[in-house]
Amino acid sequence: MIENREEYWSKLISEQEASGQPARTFCRERKLGEHSFYQWRRRLKQPPSLQNDPVHFALLEAKAPSVKTASPAAAALELVLPGGERLRIGNDVQTATLRMVLEVLRG
Repeated sequence: MIENREEYWSKLISEQEASGQPARTFCRERKLGEHSFYQWRRRLKQPPSLQNDPVHFALLEAKAPSVKTASPAAAALELVLPGGERLRIGNDVQTATLRMVLEVLRG
């Protein structure tokens, strides 16, 4: 079943690229969810070794911020992704927003 979905989305993504249409227009004309299109495009462009890797969690060590870096906007949590990108999460982040971001990162 997963292979069929991957083949389906891979074909659609190839069609969109060959058409020269913006993804938004392509999705609208075919009644595709734009969000799903972008998620699959990102997932399929990843190296095969990263496509099906499970999410790994690490033990975090909490440290009090130094006086120099303490501010209301300072990130309470920083995630470093496998590609080296950093995701800084502030104290005031809404639970629903954080949950949505984590779901997108998990693919």
